[in-house]
Amino acid sequence: MRANWRYMVVGAVLLVGANAAPAQADSGDPFAGAPGAGDPYYPMDGNGGYNASHYDVTISYDPPSHQLTGSTRIDATATQALRTFNLDYSGPQISKVTVNNLPAWFDRTDEHELVVTPLIPLLPGLPFTVQVDYAGPVTGTDGEGWVFSPSGGAFVAGEPHSASSWYPLNDIPTDKATFTLHATVPQEWEVMSGGDKVSDTVSGANRTVSWEMRQPVIGYLTTIAIDKFEFLEQRRANGTQLLSAFAPDALKAKDIESRLPEILDFQEELYGPYPFDVAGGIFVDTDLNFSLETQSRPIYAPWTDLDTVVHEVTHQWWGDSMSVKQWSDVCLNECFASYTADYLWPERKDGKDVDAMYRDTVAKYHDDPKFWQIALQNPGKGSEFTSVYYRGPLFLHALRRTMGDDAYFPAVRDFVMAHKYGNASMPEFRQFMQTRTPHDLTGFFAAWLDRTDRPADEFLYPGSLRS
Repeated sequence: MRANWRYMVVGAVLLVGANAAPAQADSGDPFAGAPGAGDPYYPMDGNGGYNASHYDVTISYDPPSHQLTGSTRIDATATQALRTFNLDYSGPQISKVTVNNLPAWFDRTDEHELVVTPLIPLLPGLPFTVQVDYAGPVTGTDGEGWVFSPSGGAFVAGEPHSASSWYPLNDIPTDKATFTLHATVPQEWEVMSGGDKVSDTVSGANRTVSWEMRQPVIGYLTTIAIDKFEFLEQRRANGTQLLSAFAPDALKAKDIESRLPEILDFQEELYGPYPFDVAGGIFVDTDLNFSLETQSRPIYAPWTDLDTVVHEVTHQWWGDSMSVKQWSDVCLNECFASYTADYLWPERKDGKDVDAMYRDTVAKYHDDPKFWQIALQNPGKGSEFTSVYYRGPLFLHALRRTMGDDAYFPAVRDFVMAHKYGNASMPEFRQFMQTRTPHDLTGFFAAWLDRTDRPADEFLYPGSLRS
């Protein structure tokens, strides 16, 4: 995600209609999947007892009324015996739930808990399928789900939460799954999403578009965008198809997006082959205070510039293909995206003296305790999208100068490629980087990642950064 930080430093119902026993089992029930996965920042996100493998989402959306009708199929495998389990869902009213094509009891609790009790309990190690049908109007937000556009269209965006506003899922970074979307809208509207557009048909008054994400994806990295888009189609030299869409008042961004092939080539030199089948961007014209790295096709706010596009494309490696294990690991996403856009692109494309840039920034905030007070290793809930943007690039540049380019660049490339389509943590990154240099990084990492004050000069000015 690229926030606009430019000027900021700092009772259950049986489907046939009868009442049923409570669906939510006691927390000590060994046959109940946990209602949350226990992330320290968002402990109720995700669920226990199963792993999802694929989501097939079928929706229709009427822009004038904001009416959403949906049916989502979840393919999963039980990791324990399950009498009951949870999904994350905060969308419109549910009309029916089935498990393995049999009616299931369901209940909704707390902000986003959908509790499902199958007619027949699930056995560990066996696959199962859940189908959830729902319908109702959606509510617009500022970036935690549905956002309404000036044209009357809408899109879904938000980190870490947005997916549960339009389909039920296991909403945690470590349970990635492939994703299919079938969306029907009035025929004069267009539909964008991530992945490959596999069909686009008009029948009578309606248009139905299908999208396929063949690589695993996290919930907040999925999206749907409905607007009267104009399109830019490009193709990389290696044949990768690039499709970008522009809302009516976002057409000026076409010039920036036309450089996407060049940006992808640049990123591949740093971090290895592009990890997805297709690429592109969705440029909205809604007042939005962030752009977001939705997988293969980021959502760009109206203030987007070239720096922002480079930032979000970096996330396709750092954040999308390789994702965090917990939200405290967010520096793996944002520190790298910010460093790549703010330092590496200006250095390699524009010939900027990035050592001078670094020293100027450190000098500006050298004696400002607020600049240093949020740790990078564990920023804390509510602060995870702060210091990683402005302190994170300094950390990586200092690490680069400590290790030297010949060690640093192959190491970060190898790390992100080794976790392709998986997850990683900051402790794992620290351990890995130590194996690629003879320098003892213990003090350096503690100073830059763990402490909440300015690093000592030996860590602040390593290598060529010494004045």
